Amino acid sequence: MEMEITLPTEVPVMTLPNVVFFPQALMPLHIFEPRYRRMLADTLKTNRLFAVAGVDPRRSQEITIEPPHRVASVGIVRACQENSDGTSDLLLQGLCRVEIQSIIREQPYRRIAVRALASEPGATPETNLALRKELARLVAQRQKFDQNGPKELVDFLKTVDDPEAFVDIAAFTLCRSPRFKQQLLEELNVNQRLHLLRDEVRREIEHLSLSRHAQGSLPDDRIGLN
Repeated sequence: MEMEITLPTEVPVMTLPNVVFFPQALMPLHIFEPRYRRMLADTLKTNRLFAVAGVDPRRSQEITIEPPHRVASVGIVRACQENSDGTSDLLLQGLCRVEIQSIIREQPYRRIAVRALASEPGATPETNLALRKELARLVAQRQKFDQNGPKELVDFLKTVDDPEAFVDIAAFTLCRSPRFKQQLLEELNVNQRLHLLRDEVRREIEHLSLSRHAQGSLPDDRIGLN
């Protein structure tokens, strides 16, 4: 049963290097640091909400440790299991993009003031739906070249009709570059977000195709003999 969730004006946050969390995405987390164990305990007692923000390397010279990117995502803890050693394994589902307005406090864990960010279609529903279908075709094509990719993703994405949810889940799962993923997270125009990811998947297909052609019929462990 779905329920309406009101985003508070401040939330706890995990600030992690090379991590970009998206709305609709499901992210497993292993909680072991004392500060985050305390944060999780408090979160489970209240609204089960916290944000995940990437560390912004461009701000590494600032006094603030682990400087966060300006845009992050707030998620809700959907499942959580505490282990015998005090650590926990949980599943966080992304709810919405937020702008980090300020860091309210650092102890015993970081809390931030946030403002919800709403996406805009950027084009007609028909145009975005057509882009979603094209991107789905490209994702399936990419999967044929990349046997190490998430095989279940293609089948799952077939069930996601909404273009915005589709592009966010695909970006979270497929993209390897944290910098590009952060660019997609900060892009509030859904049409532009679809175009950016479509073009990136096209480049990956071209690269994989060229690599496959160069490899010829040799298996991966003998490519050096080609």
